[in-house]
Amino acid sequence: MKSLRYCSTSTFIIIFIHINILVTHAEGVDPVIQLPRSGLKRTRTRSKWVLSVGDYGAKGDGLHNDTEAFLEAWKIACSLSGFISVVFPYGKTFLVHPVDIGGPCRSKITLRISGTIVAPQDPVVWHGLNQRKWLYFHGVNHLTVDGGGRINGMGQEWWARSCKINSTNPCHPAPTAMTFHRCKDLKVRNLMLINSQRMHLSFTNCMRIVASHLKVLAPAFSPNTDGIHISATKGVEVRDSVIRTGDDCISIVRNSSRVWIRNISCGPGHGISIGSLGKSKKWEKVQNVIVDGVYLYNTDNGVRIKTWQGGSGFASKITFQHILMENVSNPIIVDQYYCDSRNPCKNETSAVRVENISFIDIQGTSATEEAIKFSCSDAFPCEGLYLENIFLASCFGGNTSSFCWQAHGSARGFLHPSTCLSSSDDRIRQNVGPKKSSFPPNKHSAYRTNRQKISQKQ
Repeated sequence: MKSLRYCSTSTFIIIFIHINILVTHAEGVDPVIQLPRSGLKRTRTRSKWVLSVGDYGAKGDGLHNDTEAFLEAWKIACSLSGFISVVFPYGKTFLVHPVDIGGPCRSKITLRISGTIVAPQDPVVWHGLNQRKWLYFHGVNHLTVDGGGRINGMGQEWWARSCKINSTNPCHPAPTAMTFHRCKDLKVRNLMLINSQRMHLSFTNCMRIVASHLKVLAPAFSPNTDGIHISATKGVEVRDSVIRTGDDCISIVRNSSRVWIRNISCGPGHGISIGSLGKSKKWEKVQNVIVDGVYLYNTDNGVRIKTWQGGSGFASKITFQHILMENVSNPIIVDQYYCDSRNPCKNETSAVRVENISFIDIQGTSATEEAIKFSCSDAFPCEGLYLENIFLASCFGGNTSSFCWQAHGSARGFLHPSTCLSSSDDRIRQNVGPKKSSFPPNKHSAYRTNRQKISQKQ
């Protein structure tokens, strides 16, 4: 595992922005969820019902298996019409085994998690089951998940058995804490997800998703613990959240489009990634993505697009803008030679096309000399890359540099390090060396824009 390297404050200083957009405190939960043991409670509005899992046998002591109580409450909620709340009450810990929650439902359900849901600690519980899933929701429309509570994947034993922690271990799958598959009009908000066995929150084949006011936490050494994973999903907004994990804070992969990410604090972890795309010669695409207003610190990468050789498809119409970085390795990177394999990857002629990618108002400190890297395919070069107002200084007092291979595009505004793109715009103002005593001329507006965007929800 690569150790983190920290910046010298004498070289470059970035004000640490404390983002106070964490999940709603459980103490603030409406006491209406504390229900009598009636099994079903109707509120004043005829079509609104509240069901507590405690009324269906859940102990909430963290020791007894409360899975069946959850399933029974869900079954009833799904069968009713109107607006239904299924509640995990505050102050209790509910042990839930791998569970399959299906739709469609007649009702519009709010799953209010005000207490804590924990996974079994022992991976043996998954014997004979799908080891990629813990809390699995599928085919449910108009679902809201909130409540200010916690979802704890208890992933420590899974991490210890991972081949990425110990290379002598066999490589096996591990569960994603919460998976939403083929869901529409979904809201996930005001929750804390911690220590997932693998990924924390995954959206696959979904439409019209809003994920907001989340706190996602796992140690930096935890393997493959992506914060939010978006796959084959259209119309996604992820905003106002803090993500600190051992892998990508947010990953966007195959056949996803219309994704908007804003007001995110990320780090530690692997940054924000598009891809990987094209593994095993697959055709995959990601398009129409905006990443706007992000603070990255102590991450292995900043904003990244990664594709495998031999694949096909495209990554297109992607914008990274108004981003602050502190002690970030590989702040800006496009890699069409990505290879996450125990064995060397073969050279291939085909590639996923990378085109029309913009990097605008990105500032901060790089933990590596090569602050900008565009490593593109010989057969399918990167086209339409665009840089504007970039200032990435070294953490350690030296120079930063750009690397380009088969990378074509244009740039404008202040650029440090200077661009290496071919066919660049004549209006570029190239910086010839580091200036320790001052920010770039455009920094005031860019910094203010970032700070306002990220801290609006404090």
